Amino acid sequence: MQENYLFEYAVIRVVPRVEREEFLNAGIVLYCASQKFLKMLFDVNGDKLCSFCDKIDADEVNKYLLAFEEICKGGDNAGPIGKLGIAERFRWLTATRSTIIQTSKVHPGFCKNPDETLSVLYNKLVV
Repeated sequence: MQENYLFEYAVIRVVPRVEREEFLNAGIVLYCASQKFLKMLFDVNGDKLCSFCDKIDADEVNKYLLAFEEICKGGDNAGPIGKLGIAERFRWLTATRSTIIQTSKVHPGFCKNPDETLSVLYNKLVV
């Protein structure tokens, strides 16, 4: 029988105009300590994004999210934050901030397979 693993996730949001507090769900970041798993899935829908703010650059948002993804992977390509441990990287990525890329509060759950759970959450909350 396969074990259930505790995981934590947050929704990655694009907030084109922080003062209006409107956002578009763009991805999911999921962390599972026991499986040493930290990964994200994202997609920038340029048309939806422009409906929030016509001055936003979808390519630039995509670059920010790619940097977010590099931090999930860790290593030298992710700068100083990428050299931190997996838990510290997740906490840094999900810290409260008032920038164009933000995350929801962190939500816990149990799963049998973190990769599958990431896909399910992505399809449910982003797509």
